[in-house]
Amino acid sequence: MRTQTQLWTGAVAVLMIGCNGAWGASAQAPCDDSLMQAMPGRSAQALGGHAFAQEIRGLTDDERELRIREELLAGNIPQFLRRLVPILLHPPAGQGLPNDIVICAAPDYLAIGSDEDFMLMPMRLATALSLASETGFTLPTPRIVDAIYAQATVHVAPQPLPASSEMRSTEYLMRHDELVRSQRAAQDISLGALTAGDKKDLVLTNRLWTHLDRVAIYGWHMLDGRPIQSLSTVHGWRYADYSHGARLISTRVFVDGKPRSIFDVMQDSRLANVLSGEGPISNALALIRTLTQARLSAALSESPL
Repeated sequence: MRTQTQLWTGAVAVLMIGCNGAWGASAQAPCDDSLMQAMPGRSAQALGGHAFAQEIRGLTDDERELRIREELLAGNIPQFLRRLVPILLHPPAGQGLPNDIVICAAPDYLAIGSDEDFMLMPMRLATALSLASETGFTLPTPRIVDAIYAQATVHVAPQPLPASSEMRSTEYLMRHDELVRSQRAAQDISLGALTAGDKKDLVLTNRLWTHLDRVAIYGWHMLDGRPIQSLSTVHGWRYADYSHGARLISTRVFVDGKPRSIFDVMQDSRLANVLSGEGPISNALALIRTLTQARLSAALSESPL
């Protein structure tokens, strides 16, 4: 029996095949550079990804996380991640709903460095949400993760590393990044192509309202479209390992071409199911504030909640 994820992913793929003809000109336009205006530019003196990885070796988890946050907020992000890709979703037909919703997503997970020297950077949920909130972005829901996988032009096979106490270490991070880099080279993947399968996603979910001390992760789809990681809130909020990725999603979406806040759509009883398999995400903005402010304060003071 096919899972709900497989059915949804397959439906999105079929819809994409059906709309390819009209898709290029109309759907590319909304995801333009204006959505990146709040993202700081990258300094010519910014560290490359590998130099940054060497710098954070030996730091405590809290120290490393603060350095990651500093680099991201300073704009040390590759140029290719600043060119957003449209993801097209269709509400069910025959219910008086809009014809389509376009979401603008980063082509890959957050990285530190330049186009020539970058490293995909796992981070805590609070760190990812902090950057996203300050620059006009958010994180995906599991359903959006499925849609991105279905519409990705590049699928790479997940490469799990052996489970151990070192999964959260910088050494594991660097080792896995090298594996993904080798996949890119072998498949001759161009920067900016919508890529999926290289990481699990940090996600937004209603579950976090009852697990405010946790992180929510989902995905890492195999080549047959099945996710390795079902939606999970097992790990505590300080947890981040080599397999985690943060993909930025613009807070501006387009409903039949008209801009709307993604948070409004997440709470729209008619449209929320298009973005979330849980229905409306209850007060997503308040949830994000709760998940970031206290946790960042705790990390800064190095005193656990």
